[in-house]
Amino acid sequence: MNKKKKILSGVGVLAALIGIYFLYEHLMYVTTDNAQVEAHSVMVAAKVGGYVKAVHIAEGMKVKKGDLMVEIDDRDYQNTLRQMKGELSSLEARKRDAEKNLKRIAELFSKGVVSQQQYDTTTTTAAEVKAKFEALSAQVAQAELNYENTHIKAPSDGFIAKKAVEVGQLAAPGVPLIGFVDAGERWVTANFKETEIEGIQPGKKVNIDVDAISGKSFEGIVESISSATGATFTLLPPDNATGNFTKVVQRVPVKIKFANVSEEEIEALKAGLSAFVKVHKH
Repeated sequence: MNKKKKILSGVGVLAALIGIYFLYEHLMYVTTDNAQVEAHSVMVAAKVGGYVKAVHIAEGMKVKKGDLMVEIDDRDYQNTLRQMKGELSSLEARKRDAEKNLKRIAELFSKGVVSQQQYDTTTTTAAEVKAKFEALSAQVAQAELNYENTHIKAPSDGFIAKKAVEVGQLAAPGVPLIGFVDAGERWVTANFKETEIEGIQPGKKVNIDVDAISGKSFEGIVESISSATGATFTLLPPDNATGNFTKVVQRVPVKIKFANVSEEEIEALKAGLSAFVKVHKH
């Protein structure tokens, strides 16, 4: 009988301790596993069209800012640039002659040697040549930019997440060729229930566990809380005025910034990884 009482009392104590633990967790922390690692990622596209003549990257490759990733055949752009530079040189010579002639006619006009009509004609001619020169200079600058854009370079230090380009492929302006992930900042977007965000504030400490990285708990800080629920900007946001209202607990995105992570850890924190976060309420 005494043994049975001891067992029951032990179970009661254990249950009480478990209850106290969960109560403590509820009062001190807010948790969710509806979270994922985020990074600055872009789909890099060509600005000019042409056949791809060289690819210098592979998926998973780490690159530095300015590294050459893809080369587009630049012969057409180079020829256009040479032609326009030649035209610009010729027009520049005409512009200098027009300016000298205007200066000479202006001096003669001030002395009453030439007529008003001659002076006006010379002034108009000089202005037209100057305007053509400036317009062609802008076209040359654009041609130079087009020529430079045949070399697609890394926008920053980062990683090649996806490669959708091969030698011989016809690249078109605006069509994505490379999935690029920046090597800098990492953060977690955690979606908390609307009933849980009351205790979450910017600056609160966070413990982050990433499913793909076992045995390591990261520290973070709540950076911001979205001013809208996740459903607000969906393709078909809920319309509660239709009469078919069903209350659904909404999720509010919270941005959590990693604190004190090394370059090696940033490389391991790949965009899209699932995470479990625990926000300290106090």
